[in-house]
Amino acid sequence: MKKDFDAVQLQRDIREKLGKEYEKDPKLRAKRLAAIRKKYGLTARPKQYVSR
Repeated sequence: MKKDFDAVQLQRDIREKLGKEYEKDPKLRAKRLAAIRKKYGLTARPKQYVSR
């Protein structure tokens, strides 16, 4: 049975494509994230580490 739209496969394809792009240019991911944060007025929260 063939699905008309397979969201899982689409997500895997996108992740694979972006992974290859970021492998070629590691700084590209940070650059894109910074642009998204600026566009939507978001700030990066500092990482919170849980002590065990």
